[in-house]
Amino acid sequence: MYHDGSRRLQDRFDTRRMADVLERRKVVDRIDDGDRAFIEARDMFFLATADAQGRPSCSYKGGDPGFVRVLDERTIAFPNYDGNGMYLSMGNVLVNPHVGLLFVDWCNQRRLRLEGEASLHEDDPLLPSYPEAQFVVRVAVRQVYPNCPRYIHRMELVERSRFVPRPAEETPVPGWKRADWMPREALPAEDPARDVD
Repeated sequence: MYHDGSRRLQDRFDTRRMADVLERRKVVDRIDDGDRAFIEARDMFFLATADAQGRPSCSYKGGDPGFVRVLDERTIAFPNYDGNGMYLSMGNVLVNPHVGLLFVDWCNQRRLRLEGEASLHEDDPLLPSYPEAQFVVRVAVRQVYPNCPRYIHRMELVERSRFVPRPAEETPVPGWKRADWMPREALPAEDPARDVD
């Protein structure tokens, strides 16, 4: 789990023994029932990816609770919804499938890290269950482990995003797609924002 950079800092700050205990006792290669409940109760996570040269990117992924599904002890899935069209994270996955996910429970000050290899599926059997999703991302789990919660700020949900696609609800068009700086002809041909006045 640890490389030379990790070990140099562990030795500098005398944490190597502690790090080794944490790796032995807390890092696992599968999702247990408690992790499943934690992941599926979240309405957001942070996704870390890197391109083919190793240049990193981090993105926020949000939805309603349960939008990340634990399919089995070694596989999770989540939808890719319409975004800004840059496909930085998902483009990275196509050239470098190694990903890190950070799930945070702000109210109870807990967090969980998950690392693995991601793949994109435009014909995934889960796709119909995610309204307006472009494709499904599956992650083959390599490591799962809790993360120190002491610096998590306690926050409470005020309101879920009205832009999360939901069954039988029309998803509003984001304002930036109608801004003066975004020409309508630059939007995808089927984008609903092209028809909004």
